[in-house]
Amino acid sequence: MQYSKLVEVAREVRAKAYAPYSEFAVGAALQTKSCDVYAGCNVENLSFGLTLCAERSAIASAIANGVRDFVAIAIVADSKQPPLPCGACRQVMAEFNPNLTVVSATVSGEVQEFLLADLLPHPDQGVLEGRRHV
Repeated sequence: MQYSKLVEVAREVRAKAYAPYSEFAVGAALQTKSCDVYAGCNVENLSFGLTLCAERSAIASAIANGVRDFVAIAIVADSKQPPLPCGACRQVMAEFNPNLTVVSATVSGEVQEFLLADLLPHPDQGVLEGRRHV
């Protein structure tokens, strides 16, 4: 598999997740055009709306390092099926690359690969259409 190293990084960072309420630890690893990798894990809060998803955590790490040229993200969780990013994460990822490759994997090793454009079609269409400054 082309993204096996990326999945492994996501699997490793998953162990650092802070998920005392749901006990659903998630790890994410974001790959750039230059093949650098930025990892993130979910950070829960008693007020669930303040929880930070693993995908956005990895994106924040990359942005903090001045990087925005993302090509793929791997997501790993202990779930029956490979986990998919929530709607908020899909929209944040689309801000940087609507054609991002999303590699989802379970701890047991099941892997599925998607294009973000298939998971979130038309991310720019809406109230701010035509006003994007990226």
